[in-house]
Amino acid sequence: MLKITRLLGLALIALVLTLSQARALTLLRDAEIEYSLRQISQPILQAAGLSVSQTRIIIIGDSSLNAFVTDGQTIFIHSGLIEKLETAAQLQAVIAHEAAHIANGHIARRMQNFRSSSRAARIGMALATAAAIGGQGEAALAIGSGSAEAARRSFFAHTRAEEASADQSGVRYMVRAGVDPQAAVEVLNIFRGQEALSVGRQDPYASTHPLTRDRLRAMEGFAASTPRLPPNQTAEYWFARAKGKLSAFTRAPSWTLRRARGDNSQIGVMRRAVAEHRKPNPRRAFALADQLVAMAPSDPFAHELRGQIFLENRQFDAAVGAYGQAVRLAPETALIIGGYGRALLAAGRPGEALPALERARARDGEDPRILRDLAVAYAQNGNNGMASLTTAERYALFGRLNDAAIHAERARGLLPRGSASWRRAEDLVSAASRNRGN
Repeated sequence: MLKITRLLGLALIALVLTLSQARALTLLRDAEIEYSLRQISQPILQAAGLSVSQTRIIIIGDSSLNAFVTDGQTIFIHSGLIEKLETAAQLQAVIAHEAAHIANGHIARRMQNFRSSSRAARIGMALATAAAIGGQGEAALAIGSGSAEAARRSFFAHTRAEEASADQSGVRYMVRAGVDPQAAVEVLNIFRGQEALSVGRQDPYASTHPLTRDRLRAMEGFAASTPRLPPNQTAEYWFARAKGKLSAFTRAPSWTLRRARGDNSQIGVMRRAVAEHRKPNPRRAFALADQLVAMAPSDPFAHELRGQIFLENRQFDAAVGAYGQAVRLAPETALIIGGYGRALLAAGRPGEALPALERARARDGEDPRILRDLAVAYAQNGNNGMASLTTAERYALFGRLNDAAIHAERARGLLPRGSASWRRAEDLVSAASRNRGN
């Protein structure tokens, strides 16, 4: 289910922002795409010595070409870059380069420099804001900024020395992982000539990752010194699956249907089901979703997509059944569990929805849509104190501390004094008070 859920790296980004403008970013979350990206990135992250379970790859819904890191655990990749790349190896080259920035300490050093400025820290606390807009598989994340683009690019811009270091490390990770480093040369060639363009016409990658002829020649030399490696068919499968679903949700349905016409593979049927759902053509979408499940009865993401199509067409009982099967097949996946809870709420079964949403929240505590649904479930189950607390936490996640304080004050008056939940509400009230003081 493509949607926004986790707001990561905001405080880090906000450290370089001022108060006069806002720039909207769109974060895309989907259990199937994220699973696919984990399969693709796992050998690279292991080669880099990074934790596979703790390093997240998050997609930004932006047609421009870019990838960047904000901290030691998150790699952001623009959807436009994924759609531009042609092979899993090229995507692994991007991931390897960004992983190298993490492993080589480039972001950690930059953050240390920013933390030394108390003014920047105060700005960061004030501006770590996000506005989530749900529906139709899309949402927006608004980050407060003043000269926002210039500040953001300045913060993420790597020096030529850092780029050379990341190139060398990234190639080593690729070789260790059995990925052909020639793919890194192919990626650099995609951006070749960007620096000759005016800043307004460049893809962001050109300003955050300076590309020079020397850098390209050095990468060509690294690749030439290594024997060519064959494509990994498993990685290519997951790449096709991630790219296929991403484009089905972000491109016009007619575009997807033209390109997937006659493709009766699992990926082709999935893409057509998404496109027909988005047209909308419910009858055809239902039929394709049923076909997809028949083709892959043990695939949780096939059942999840079927559940989404039922849910968004108000077939609530059918959605509960489809999501329930997806949960049985992937019992630890927060996005799927959250969808199941949402379907139960829609079906008028809040007593069953509550434990499901609590499980989803325990696995992904910064998902605003889960927090929204969880607050509704608490309220429908008569626990208004927890409903207010969860609403307060959702507002806090967006950086709306004054709104968070209103609901936290209400929660303090309803929750048992001194309980863990009461203390969470107390902390939110105190945080809002400190923020006003700054």
